[in-house]
Amino acid sequence: MKVVEKTREIPLSALIAVFFRVGITSFGGSTAAALYREAVERRRWLDDHGFVSALALCQVLPGANPVNLAIYIGAQLRGGIGGTLAAIGLIFPPFCFILVLAVLYVRYGALPLAHSILGGLAAVGIGMTLSVGAKLARTIRKPVPVAIAATLFITVGVLHWPMIPMVLVLAPLSIGIERLLLKAEPQ
Repeated sequence: MKVVEKTREIPLSALIAVFFRVGITSFGGSTAAALYREAVERRRWLDDHGFVSALALCQVLPGANPVNLAIYIGAQLRGGIGGTLAAIGLIFPPFCFILVLAVLYVRYGALPLAHSILGGLAAVGIGMTLSVGAKLARTIRKPVPVAIAATLFITVGVLHWPMIPMVLVLAPLSIGIERLLLKAEPQ
């Protein structure tokens, strides 16, 4: 992963503050979008390629992808303590908020307003995730990853085909196409 801002050390307070803000504002969905906005666009801690590489790595590791990404970014910027603080900053706010929401849901969950609010929050999360996907698609100058991602989105998200068989088909296909394209490129 290429860390863009290596010229000065990121203060631990700034690191935990950023991940705390992301944790409190984006839990339940679109966390990767919020991390992209903070780490790449606002803070310039990573470049696009570094973020995509980190996200890809974190998706194959066990555990929650946003937490893996927070640990990875924090560790790249400030070592083990940075990874630990980034994870705490990301996890602690939603944990507390979810405890409060659980109490409220037990009391008011049957109301139609509660269902409307939850549906609206889900739509916002989907919109933010699609927004980051569109931004990254513009920065990736190769059509194959964009086509594979679009195919996966349409087949799983729109047509509701099962994800595991689609990934089992599309992952080797995308790797094979990319290898063929790399061999065809002039050295």
